[in-house]
Amino acid sequence: MSRLAHTDDRPDAALLERVRSRLVGHGAAPNAVLSAADVAEALRAERGLLGDGPVLAVAAALRAELAGLGPLQPLLADPRVTDVLVNGPADVWVDRGGGLERVDARFADEADVRRIAERLATSAGRRLDDGAPWVEARLPQGLRLHAVIPPVAVGGTHLSLRVPARTPLSLAQLAAAGAVTPLVEQTLRDLVAARASLLVTGGTGAGKTTLLAALLGLVPDDERIVIAEDTAELDPDHPHVVRLEGRAANVEGAGEVQLRQLVRQALRMRPDRLVVGEVRGAEVVDLLAALNTGHDGGSGTLHANAAEDVPARVEALATSAGLSREAVASQLGAALDAVVHVARGRDGRRHVASVGVLVRRRDGLCAVVEALSPRGEGPGAEQLASLLARAGG
Repeated sequence: MSRLAHTDDRPDAALLERVRSRLVGHGAAPNAVLSAADVAEALRAERGLLGDGPVLAVAAALRAELAGLGPLQPLLADPRVTDVLVNGPADVWVDRGGGLERVDARFADEADVRRIAERLATSAGRRLDDGAPWVEARLPQGLRLHAVIPPVAVGGTHLSLRVPARTPLSLAQLAAAGAVTPLVEQTLRDLVAARASLLVTGGTGAGKTTLLAALLGLVPDDERIVIAEDTAELDPDHPHVVRLEGRAANVEGAGEVQLRQLVRQALRMRPDRLVVGEVRGAEVVDLLAALNTGHDGGSGTLHANAAEDVPARVEALATSAGLSREAVASQLGAALDAVVHVARGRDGRRHVASVGVLVRRRDGLCAVVEALSPRGEGPGAEQLASLLARAGG
């Protein structure tokens, strides 16, 4: 066995340190994203290493340790994996579409986990240290990163990676997978064709972004979609998409670009469909205003436990931004047509749980009434049919 290999298929720690030092000595930053050529060159300087075979055999493993994701690399290569969660050096979980399961992936120690988290943050142009103990960013590979370190994270570094869909799923594919019933599928197609303004709601990891991307894929090719997101995730299969992404402040505290600013910029870019990837702050005011001024067909996602909770969630966000409760109800009732709620079952499978419509209550506030679910039609079915008929859906 080569002295470069280790008994558990991980490169020898002493070798790692020598190669790391050699790379830094030649000008590579400690957390830099290194190429295979960089690692191979450093390996060739190791005495006793002869020929291309040994170099190539160990270069991939070393690159994963020094510049990649170490023991997480094989997990992320699995096309079924949607999430990777690290709670400690020997506490790694993945979601392959059927809920979380613990896997046999191990880091050397806590320092190894933190080193990879810091390197990933650096590759995204962000910092992760004692002064900034958490980070949320999109990595160059498209992965969505969230990491938090002590003292905020008790017990050690916690790392979460969300894997984007390799290729955007169509609504037909979601239906084939059982996430959407035939009747709900046709209704969603009708809503998009009718230019209905809608929110896709649900809990974390319920599939909100996946469904919204599928719906945007149904937008006619001659329409322009402008998307504003804090962290870019939406990548619909459509020929005319403009994507705007927020930016965190730099080390000096300057340069931050907030989602609310992006929404305002998007309005100046002639959108046929304005999309806010995740509504979670004051940007809801600008979105409601836009949907009330001729920008029909807009959409976004919102965290909510149930479709019925949407008016209260929007009210909480908008009133904190300065709108009165009455103004929120007026804007919401005129701006939003439908709510599509997605959920994750106990078996980990995601599905569309309901389609609801907005109604005005006697007290002037808004409520969401279920119009359709996998079980069949609900109390709001007639209003939904009327909405689609008025719009020609």
